[in-house]
Amino acid sequence: MTELARAVPPFDPPGTKAEVEEGTRFTPRFDADGLIACIAVDAGDGRVLMLAHMNAESLARTLETGEAWYWSRSRRELWHKGATSGQIQRVVEMRTDCDQDALLIRVAVGGDGGCCHTGRRACFYRAVEPDPAGGPARLRQTGE
Repeated sequence: MTELARAVPPFDPPGTKAEVEEGTRFTPRFDADGLIACIAVDAGDGRVLMLAHMNAESLARTLETGEAWYWSRSRRELWHKGATSGQIQRVVEMRTDCDQDALLIRVAVGGDGGCCHTGRRACFYRAVEPDPAGGPARLRQTGE
């Protein structure tokens, strides 16, 4: 578990299976590293923009500010999406899956509307294609 995730425990622990799956309490289930996966989709057209991770502090800040905050695994620091690029993600809606161990946020993206550090609108710009001859799978640019 990261030091930052340990330092900020703003969420109650999960209850029973029935409470987690059918109850009204938000009790996110962070993994052993103190993280939860979060998929960001465009609130306008539903396009999947990116997958990132949140720790307890970034999730709490997202809920408090209405803007997406993540935990950068590579830099090991809190990350306010768009703080330097202008591509602020304003959260329109947040959902959790059935066992509360993954999040989906619908966002309106500021700036140029992009999300990917490569300059593209979305991070999912390549298709994985199996080799019909049985070789290794290859990547194909999708043009998006």
